[in-house]
Amino acid sequence: MRATGESSVKLPVKSEEGKELIPEHVKVQEIDAQFVIAEHEKRVARKKEAYKPIPHRDYRIGRGDILSVTVFDHPELTTPAGQFRSAADTGFVVSEDGTFFFPYAGVVKVVGLTRHQIRSILTQKLSKFIEDPQIEVRVADFRSQRVFVVGEVGKKGALPITDIPMTTLEAINLAGGFTENADQRHITITRAGKTFDVDLQSLYEEGDLSGNVLLEHGDVVNVWDRQHHKVFSLGAIGQGTQSMHKGRLSLAEALSNAGNVNQFASNPYQIYVIRGGDQPAIYHLASKSPDAMVLADRFPLQPRDVVYVDEADIVRWNKLISNILVTTNTLQSWGYNNAPVFRNQDQP
Repeated sequence: MRATGESSVKLPVKSEEGKELIPEHVKVQEIDAQFVIAEHEKRVARKKEAYKPIPHRDYRIGRGDILSVTVFDHPELTTPAGQFRSAADTGFVVSEDGTFFFPYAGVVKVVGLTRHQIRSILTQKLSKFIEDPQIEVRVADFRSQRVFVVGEVGKKGALPITDIPMTTLEAINLAGGFTENADQRHITITRAGKTFDVDLQSLYEEGDLSGNVLLEHGDVVNVWDRQHHKVFSLGAIGQGTQSMHKGRLSLAEALSNAGNVNQFASNPYQIYVIRGGDQPAIYHLASKSPDAMVLADRFPLQPRDVVYVDEADIVRWNKLISNILVTTNTLQSWGYNNAPVFRNQDQP
């Protein structure tokens, strides 16, 4: 019985001199039940580790924000908003030095503070002039913080961060949602010069909240198109490409879409998945085993994987013979007309 785990097969790799291809032992991971189960458990574990609940946080005032301050029972300290004047028009703008001026309180530094902290400061300052002042502070217009959404969304552009926490899903919805060409599994967030991937498709299908990241000021959310999610087929099943529906495609589906494995033209024992990326790997499936298609259906492919099916020995032999026959027929025809050694010596 074949042992589960890694085995070695002969594959051509370049020699040290780089002059020719020589057979070399290359580790290939067998696709069996134990491997499929182990890989599934790894994916589940990665999602659990990545999940972090979105913490509640109060909005921090920034430069350019407009504050609305109401002092109850003291209308002289509250600028009324009329029919044609909004709170943003009548509010207090936080200046570039992070302050704003309020009557009797003077210049108050507010940048980086929450509205509750600002209310406490104003209450303390106004209590010198007003007995037990009752104050309400709101943000009339959010102007200091924003995120940018680009790529395959309905409306690209900047979105202001408000007192409602801005997440990846919220930002995309505010930007008009996904387009038809959007790859919901391939979304990148660029923050402070670093880029990382998030997956929102898992949120919709599995309730995985790890991709719904809490955004920060200056983040760039890029929704990529589906053109990157393709799988290539080579060898006895023909050369071609297949698009992954919602980022998913199993080995069984790829083989079926490519025309399945021909039992006469291909070698069903030699089905390989060649994977590049940061951790290149080669996986092997022997499709003549009874459970082969069950295993293939449980083996998820990744974008840019190459599915290769080797040719049957008889096909290789036929190709070899065909090439030899073409060459010998050409030489024979040329030699009979041009080289006497190929002709009957008795002929003149």
